[in-house]
Amino acid sequence: MTLSIQTAKPLFLTALALCAGLLAPPARAEEIPRLARRGDATQLLVDGKPFLILGGELGNSTASSLPYLEKQWPTLKALNLNTVLAPVQWDQIEPVEGRFDFTVIDGVIAQARAHDTRLVLLWFGSWKNSMSTYVPAWVKRDGRRFPLARSADGKVQEILSPAVPATMAADAKAFAALMTHLKVIDGDKRTVLMIQVENEIGMLPSARDHSAAAEADFQKPVPAAVLKATGKTETGRWERVFGPGDATDELYQAWTYGRFVEAVAGAGQKAYPLPMYVNAALNRPGVAPGGYPSAGPLPHLYDVWKAAAPSVFQAPDIYYPDFTRWAALYDRPGNPVFAPEADQAGKAEAPANAFWLFGQHDAIGFSPFSIESVGDPAGNPLSGAYALLGELTPVILAHQGQGAMRGFRPPVGYDGTVDAAPQTATMGDWTMKVSFVDPWTPKDKQLFAGHGGLVIQLAADEFLVAGSGITLTFGEGVGLERVREGRYVDGQWVEGRWLNGDQIHQGRHVRLPPDAFGAQRVKLYRY
Repeated sequence: MTLSIQTAKPLFLTALALCAGLLAPPARAEEIPRLARRGDATQLLVDGKPFLILGGELGNSTASSLPYLEKQWPTLKALNLNTVLAPVQWDQIEPVEGRFDFTVIDGVIAQARAHDTRLVLLWFGSWKNSMSTYVPAWVKRDGRRFPLARSADGKVQEILSPAVPATMAADAKAFAALMTHLKVIDGDKRTVLMIQVENEIGMLPSARDHSAAAEADFQKPVPAAVLKATGKTETGRWERVFGPGDATDELYQAWTYGRFVEAVAGAGQKAYPLPMYVNAALNRPGVAPGGYPSAGPLPHLYDVWKAAAPSVFQAPDIYYPDFTRWAALYDRPGNPVFAPEADQAGKAEAPANAFWLFGQHDAIGFSPFSIESVGDPAGNPLSGAYALLGELTPVILAHQGQGAMRGFRPPVGYDGTVDAAPQTATMGDWTMKVSFVDPWTPKDKQLFAGHGGLVIQLAADEFLVAGSGITLTFGEGVGLERVREGRYVDGQWVEGRWLNGDQIHQGRHVRLPPDAFGAQRVKLYRY
């Protein structure tokens, strides 16, 4: 669909089409996907009901060609996804300023609907992985109107300066046009659940932008919101309040990026208020600002980003082995836990990360990157994990925010070292020990980083255990009254084998073998 319109006109044309009966009326406000609190958790509501994203993010260019994307659906469906994360490119939808072409995104949405799959759209606007390579040619070629950032030594970077109002305005107008269009074509279908605003923002190779506009802005007094977020009472310029150095430069840059994102998100939400988030390329430990994409929504900058961009939540892209450490840093009050890029797709530890994230942090979603690149998708462990998590979704959602779930997996260090030591947890009146070394499988045949699961307390003395490669024991004086294998069908437990004898080691443990994903319901008693 190609529209030759100015950015101020989409709402008028939408209203005209509605009056002519050409388009379905937009969804009522309460039906639009939204975030809502449930106990201590934040859930994503879709069609008024909690929704769990079992996702996968496409490679950067996959959704830019509809014929190419169409070939990927057998892989995506074999992996049992319910949601695909797909980019929308600014240069593709606004090749000429004020003239929008939504042909590709319309086709992406149509394909997702045909395959009964939801979408999270990624706005590749002013920045993608720090750089400004997805902006239209009319932006790239007009350096006077849209100046680029400069490093500390004055070198020009292919990164648009966020301190320039004209850049912010152009990005916001394009994003608002996209959101207006989505409301028209998808407001009644709700195929699109959420929007990522920009992608992995970060300044390189210096901690902050040193362009003329940024230098002038840096000399202004620190905004009151930054002082409040950082607990500072002294007022004045950035270096007076925080001292000179990379940390101060990064703090300033985070505030500037955050305000830019807030302006873009706000313009889009006025048109169609879907939930929105911003994602972080994480900082490598021990590296100074400027050595990594600085000033993005990183854990040490969370509060400043929250003050600068309250309309979006923050999510980590985790490509480091220590997944559990990084994910936990984003479990903050009111911030939904979401892993939009949970390392490369196809890795054996992805299922354990997914079970742990949902069980331990009440996450709204999990999504590995480059999902279409998985070879033998039906045989990949993620396929079995997502199939089981799909069955468990109603139970997981019903127990989020209630303190009734735990996730278990061996923690992995930044250097890749796996700690397979048993873990203990107390749930209600019971203490359980969870082991990751399967007692009946040779150790050299086990990939401990791929073992993991979750436990849900269903009643005072009953638990649901799900995952792969974990073994539970409950200590002296606690017996297994019954252990039943089974599955959930439409939210109802369908009982399978009655496990006894060898399967529970004569009443000593509950075991989920490492060669498959399964679920068991366990009732305990004291003797």
